[in-house]
Amino acid sequence: MIPDTQAVLNGMRNAFAKPIQQVAALCLRTTNHGRDVLLITSSEGRWILPKGWPMDGKSDAQAAEQEAWEEAGVVAATVSAEPVSRVVTTKQTRSGKVTPCLLDLYQIDVDHLSETFPERNKRKRQWVPLSIASKVIDDPALKNYFTAI
Repeated sequence: MIPDTQAVLNGMRNAFAKPIQQVAALCLRTTNHGRDVLLITSSEGRWILPKGWPMDGKSDAQAAEQEAWEEAGVVAATVSAEPVSRVVTTKQTRSGKVTPCLLDLYQIDVDHLSETFPERNKRKRQWVPLSIASKVIDDPALKNYFTAI
């Protein structure tokens, strides 16, 4: 079967596209059994970290904290001023376009979770031990990140 030439060209163009920047909230808590990470569901039902775009008027750390609040109801105890890691991943739009993405992870030590938050009707949230996060999270780059820590 001969691949669709346009699809091949689009894939090559996307592979060399300038990466877009996103920020993610690496929300952690300490329990008697170790550390847990908070995962949420994406709009497609995949397990992911709270994440979003940099925000005008906010540092990237503040933007990650805002995403954690809106998407998961996180009330932060502390937020790292600098990213604890950067992963290279992709962002796929509903139309199927794939764009490279630089995802900066900001550690958020969680004070507590609110039961009322902006996206509570759109997402599920789940605490997962760090030791098994790579088995649950859907993004391949984040799987690798959690496997390495």
